[in-house]
Amino acid sequence: MVDSYRHKGMRQKLVDSIRRKEIKDEMVLEAINKIPRHLFLDSSFLEYAYDDKPFPIGSGQTISQPYTVAFQTELLDIKKGSKVLEIGTGSGYQACVLEEIGAKVFSVERQKKLYIKTKAFLQKLGYKAKLFYGDGNKGLKAFAPFDRILITAAAPEIAEELIEQLKPGGILVVPLGKGSIQSMIKMTKDKSGNVSSEKFGDFRFVPLLKNKAND
Repeated sequence: MVDSYRHKGMRQKLVDSIRRKEIKDEMVLEAINKIPRHLFLDSSFLEYAYDDKPFPIGSGQTISQPYTVAFQTELLDIKKGSKVLEIGTGSGYQACVLEEIGAKVFSVERQKKLYIKTKAFLQKLGYKAKLFYGDGNKGLKAFAPFDRILITAAAPEIAEELIEQLKPGGILVVPLGKGSIQSMIKMTKDKSGNVSSEKFGDFRFVPLLKNKAND
């Protein structure tokens, strides 16, 4: 797995581009600058790996646009040691960004082939995120509560199980909506368990399917 000076230079240009789009968290930018995104993509996309665009990764899924990864991560306001539940592992790129900024990552993927591939790949890269195969809408009750929950696919609604698994004082970030465009929502649970929401612009994500895990 080669990460050349050329790749690193391309990554720096990507980070500069994301910074110009008003991502301000230097820990997030540093993580994106460190992670070799080209290794997460098919070799046919190698020349475009550091374009600020999403790309297909198989099983009907995509690796998100780096700006979107940065935007969601910044909204989460990760603290070192934060326990984070990610719904939708995908390529594992987002999980690596979370881990690089100090999170303890628990990630659920419903596509079995993708889960198996990504789990082996992240271990090869040396990342310690804990990956699980199953229905992300159910969360991971055995490991709850979580300081942060990140949903990386378009959700028509928020499963009550996920709200219950969010720790008081915690944050949940989700692209919410039933149509082709979703609103990025940041939900905060206060110490009494009450939940408030803020909207942060419109995005496009692949859909989060309910009650389903695919082989």
